[in-house]
Amino acid sequence: MGRNILLITTDQQRFDSLGCNGNTVARTPVIDSLARNGINYQRAYNQNTVCMPARSSILTGQYVRTHGVVANGIPLPVDAPSVAEYLNKKGNYRTSLLGKAHFEPGFDFNLKWEENKRAIRGDIGYWRGFERSIQVMHAAAFNNIPLAHYGRWLRENHPEYFHSYADLLGAVPGGDTGAPETKNNPIPTEWYHTSWVADLVIRQLDEYNECDDWFCWMSFPDPHHPWDPPESELGRIPWQELELPDGMPGSQEEIRKILSDKPAHWLAYFDGKWSNAEGGPMNFVPSALTNDMIREINAKVHVMNELIDEACGRVISHLEQKNWLDDTDIFFTTDHGEMQGDFGMLYKGPFHVDSLMRLPFIWRPAKAVDVKRGTVVSNPIQQIDLTATICDIAGLPIPNWCQGKKLPTDNAELGFDSAICEWDSQFPGYGMHLRSIYQDGWMATFYEPSTGGTPNGLEKVMGQDCLIKNPIQYSGDEGELYNLNDDPHQFVNRFNDAKCRSLVSDLKSQLYDKLDTMPVRSLEVEAPA
Repeated sequence: MGRNILLITTDQQRFDSLGCNGNTVARTPVIDSLARNGINYQRAYNQNTVCMPARSSILTGQYVRTHGVVANGIPLPVDAPSVAEYLNKKGNYRTSLLGKAHFEPGFDFNLKWEENKRAIRGDIGYWRGFERSIQVMHAAAFNNIPLAHYGRWLRENHPEYFHSYADLLGAVPGGDTGAPETKNNPIPTEWYHTSWVADLVIRQLDEYNECDDWFCWMSFPDPHHPWDPPESELGRIPWQELELPDGMPGSQEEIRKILSDKPAHWLAYFDGKWSNAEGGPMNFVPSALTNDMIREINAKVHVMNELIDEACGRVISHLEQKNWLDDTDIFFTTDHGEMQGDFGMLYKGPFHVDSLMRLPFIWRPAKAVDVKRGTVVSNPIQQIDLTATICDIAGLPIPNWCQGKKLPTDNAELGFDSAICEWDSQFPGYGMHLRSIYQDGWMATFYEPSTGGTPNGLEKVMGQDCLIKNPIQYSGDEGELYNLNDDPHQFVNRFNDAKCRSLVSDLKSQLYDKLDTMPVRSLEVEAPA
């Protein structure tokens, strides 16, 4: 028996959501234990700040410009590389993906894409290299249409809870404070999608035998909005007792002062003059949030994270009962973060700050691996390095199509000095293009000239109106620069600081030297998300 691999991912989870990363509210003892017995990467960065591009980078080990899914609404091509297929075909690994996938658009009412057709057919078999693939989304239903395998399961087995989740992407007020996409969900915890995913994984592990090598991707849809954990669990963290997050500047005047030094869409989003259609509900206005709304959302997120931790504990305990834990490498990470009150905002989008880019990332190697347990690595690593490491664990050469590197096990390893994140708009009227590099404690973001009004394929689906040029268009001279050591919340933009002129120039040269060597695959946007 070789080394088994359990990849645990969440959706839209912040770096600081875990106890091992400084969180003092949510209790995450299981994941904290993984960090104590493994390696905790303090500067892990994604390659994009929304779901489909980031998840495609995990599967392929490629930068977004190379696999081509540069934005939501672009299906990952069926011929794209898959680490699961590589392990299955070349390493004889048993493979499974249980939970959220989102490699293909979710807005698919005509069932154009296989990811959505599979649930309708009841197909749980081979897909993108996974021998078993069963999916879930953030709610069970959209209107009256079941979403993914979980939606159909809930409708068939517990129809009284089919509509128990909050509406997705409508900013519908709910909960105790009228916060957007918030609800006191009546569903019992055992039928909530977090529990359902853990149940799937436990059953899947029981189908394997001792001579099987396996790779299982357990993919939770939480703590992504809507914020609606089971009502019976809300007493864990009363929202009324929460402090506001450290990244919340204070009054609206203080918020506006900070945002006015950032590129124009930041303040315009806060004031409702610019719609963050590519990262959240189109009708959401951050300045309408009250402090209590932020508290309630954060409390619900903490509850969601505690339930994830407990679900992980169930699966890890099952591995221990089967005597497989010592032979299993366990990874814990996410696709991207969430504003969660930072800058007085919610959701994600074209905002290249640690709230969205910096990932919780833990690797607990199998027992036979000679590493110092409890190591904290502060050098930057990237999402694509996960794929390379999984290949190495399986005893396979890192394939040419993978652009990542095997993860370092300490801070002395060379070659881990920077991380890159990109943004390209899915809506052609926006036409925003951001390129970021983290290096030596600095985060620099360069705004390329906007291309608002240039067709990118979405107009074939949504009509010519989506080509109308958004009022905020960038010339290519704009940018952001933050010293994360002195300014961890990225309140002070030093991009135009004369003292930083040479630093900005050097970082830009290093960024584009890297980008210019990468293969580029150009794909059309085919759906709004």
